[in-house]
Amino acid sequence: MRTKYIDLIDQTFDFPQNEFNLREDRLFFHGIDLMRLINEYGTPLKFNYLPQVSNNIQRAKGWFREAIMNLGYTGKYHYSYCTKSNHFSFVLDEVLKNDVHIETSSAFDIDIVRNLVDKGKLEKGRYVICNGYKPALYLNNIARLIEEDYLKVIPVVDNIDELKQLIAITTKELNIGIRIASEEEPKFEFYTSRLGIRYREIVPFYKAILKENPRVQVKMLHFFINTGINDTAYYWNELTKCLRVYSDLKKLCPELDSLNIGGGFPIKKSLAFDFDYAYMVREILTQVKRVCTDNEIPEPNIFTEFGSFTVGESGGAIFSVLHQKQQNDREKWNMIDSSFMTNLPDTWAINQRFIMLPINRWNEDYERVLLGGLTCDSDDYYNSEQHSNAIYLPKFDKNNVLYIGFFNTGAYQETIGGFGGLKHCLIPEPKHILIRRDENGSIQTEVFSEEQTAQDYLKILGY
Repeated sequence: MRTKYIDLIDQTFDFPQNEFNLREDRLFFHGIDLMRLINEYGTPLKFNYLPQVSNNIQRAKGWFREAIMNLGYTGKYHYSYCTKSNHFSFVLDEVLKNDVHIETSSAFDIDIVRNLVDKGKLEKGRYVICNGYKPALYLNNIARLIEEDYLKVIPVVDNIDELKQLIAITTKELNIGIRIASEEEPKFEFYTSRLGIRYREIVPFYKAILKENPRVQVKMLHFFINTGINDTAYYWNELTKCLRVYSDLKKLCPELDSLNIGGGFPIKKSLAFDFDYAYMVREILTQVKRVCTDNEIPEPNIFTEFGSFTVGESGGAIFSVLHQKQQNDREKWNMIDSSFMTNLPDTWAINQRFIMLPINRWNEDYERVLLGGLTCDSDDYYNSEQHSNAIYLPKFDKNNVLYIGFFNTGAYQETIGGFGGLKHCLIPEPKHILIRRDENGSIQTEVFSEEQTAQDYLKILGY
């Protein structure tokens, strides 16, 4: 009878996979012995495997390059990284090795851009696409960047007042984008995105304010939906409406030459993940090309803004199972040495599921469990992942510690969780390490930040 954890995985999924394999009962991630990391750094532990950032960028550029060549598409492709997904310097350093551009969403993002320019990491002529709602400080920082005339700054207009303010505080010609306020999926509590300008108002906006203004050129139409790029009727319907607006605007606005299809590609959150990226790229470009041909307009340059896709699959977190509590005849709680609410906040806030696998003891019998965090909050738990509404792990053994890993957690978790700041119930931020490969392909690790201490918290709290 096949009752070992490895049997469960073999029967349920294709395993091993590109990034996961097993050696002597230990899980390896991209060839990294995770038990070695645990022995060296302990748990709880967060890590970023930085080569995966470059790998995903190059994969996406390859899909677009192939589709452009096969379709005879005449526009160019530009990959930009959404800094909001992960602002850390080690991520931006890796991102900018790959001939890409930057997308910002707040005032302080511009300070990061200036820092990268000062250090020679962001080259002259790179695009900086400024998205989001723009208060005065954000507009002033954008204006300063425009006046320096070092980067190709494209403020994506969210509303008419925003543009008027930007015109008033700049002297140079403005190359702008216009964001479409896309309609949300029917399951949302509202119908239209709070960001951008409604479909039917874009052309009138151009005619009334932009057409006769010699200082402003509309270079980009920006299309973004919350659910990202997915092969759904909703996505294709919204893209069709976007292309209709692009076509109408292009006929009036000859300088318009770029379509930003925003983000983002889905990332792997389950061992059962199956998404045909190359097909989606090819189909998007096919539809853009068809509309342009039908309307006798040039094919636009394509911009994408990939955040989670860029950095998400580089991240991971490793915890120890401290104790098991049998709370009734059906529910066993495995208590981890950290908190889901504070250190993987998306699991609590939006019921996000990440790939969760044991690091050791794969050749032992398994059991169904729930996972509990250390805070006193009843919401600090994790109770399902790729298995159907249940978690199966090797059986608890107080004499043989079980370690578990959550993978592809590299986007948003630190910023939403408040990296380096206060945490619920004062649960500390785990130690965070960076993993690279040297020129010979050997693994190199370094500590980015140590686990928070009581003194760190007391200082923040004013004691």
